[in-house]
Amino acid sequence: MAGTSMRPCGDFRTTYAADTHIFDTRNSFLFAVLGVALLAASPFLVSNYLLSLFIQIGYYAIAALGLNIVVGFTGQISIGHAAFFGFGAFASAWISNHGIPVFFAIPLAGVMTTAVGLLFGLPAGRLKGLYLAIATLAAQIILQDFFARAEWFTGGVAGAHAEPFSIFGFKFTNDKSYFYVVLFYLVISFVAVANLMRTRDGRALIAVRDHYLSAEMMGINLMKYRVLSFGLSAFFAGIGGALSAHYAQFVSVEGFTILLSIQFLGMIIIGGLGSVMGTLMGTAFMVLLPEAMDTLTRLLSGSFIDTALGLRANVSYLREIAIGATIILFLIFEPDGLAHRWRQIKAYWKLYPFSY
Repeated sequence: MAGTSMRPCGDFRTTYAADTHIFDTRNSFLFAVLGVALLAASPFLVSNYLLSLFIQIGYYAIAALGLNIVVGFTGQISIGHAAFFGFGAFASAWISNHGIPVFFAIPLAGVMTTAVGLLFGLPAGRLKGLYLAIATLAAQIILQDFFARAEWFTGGVAGAHAEPFSIFGFKFTNDKSYFYVVLFYLVISFVAVANLMRTRDGRALIAVRDHYLSAEMMGINLMKYRVLSFGLSAFFAGIGGALSAHYAQFVSVEGFTILLSIQFLGMIIIGGLGSVMGTLMGTAFMVLLPEAMDTLTRLLSGSFIDTALGLRANVSYLREIAIGATIILFLIFEPDGLAHRWRQIKAYWKLYPFSY
C-alpha cells in the first residue's frame, strides 16, 4: 500500500558478499564488540579465581579452534591434538630460554608446531575414518615419548621452565596483566579463522568435508587441503600451548595426555562442529563443568547422598564421568552443539510471537 513501509519477513541474502558476512546484522557486530569490551573490563570486576578460569578458557579455546578446522570444517579426525598443544608449550619455553623474547617466542612456537603438524598430517592425504584416527593416535604416542626423552628440548620428565611474558621491559607476571595477552591472541585467532572460512581456501576445506568426490571433480586438490588443515590446526594448538606455558611458567610432560585430546574433542562437539563461535562456547562449558561439579560435591558434603556415594572421596571420578556423560548427551540430543541452540534461540525471539 502507498505510504506504508514494508519490512522483509525473512532472512534474504541476494549477493555473495552478504552470504560471507561474519556478522548477520549490525546488532550482532555491536554485541560482539560489547562482549570484548566487557571481557577487557573483567580483571576489575571478577575475582582472581574467575580470572584464572577465563585465562584457561582463552588458551584452550585457541587450541580447540585449531582442532575444529580439522574436524569441523574439513571433516577429518584427530585424537592427538594434545600432543601439538604440548609441543607448542615446550617449543615456546625452549625458544624463550635461549634468549629470544617471549613476545616473539609464542608465534615462533606456532610456526614450529605447524611444521610438526604438516609432517604428521601427510597421512591425512591418503587416510580417512578409523585409519586416520589411528594415525593421529600414533602422533600422540610418538610426541609424548619424545617429550619424555628429549631432555635438551623439554627437560625430560623433570619438565621445563618457561619465562614470563614481557614486552618493552614490562613483565606480565600476574593474572590481571596476563589476561590481556590471552585476550589479544584469542580475538586475533578467532577473527583470522572466521575470515579464513570466507576465502576460497576456507570454502575448499568445507567442500572437502561435505563431499570430497564432488570437490575433487571441481578441481580441489584433496591432498593439499587435508594436509593444510592439519598444519593450521597445529599452528593454533601451538599458540594455545605456548600461552599456557608462559602462564604457568612451567611445562610438564604429564599435562598433555590422550585425556586432554579427548577433552579438546569434547569442546568442539559440545560447542558445535564447524562453528567458530561454538568453539568458544564449548571450551567455556568444558572448563567450567568440573568447577560446577566440584561446587556441587561441596554443597552435598555431609548429606545422605554424600554418605551413600562418597562424593568427596570420588570427586575426580565424578568430573570425568560428568565430562563423558555430557559428550554422550550432546551427541544424542544436540548433535549440532551449543552454537545451533543459540541460533535457534535468536531465531525464536526474532520471529516472536509467530512460529514461522
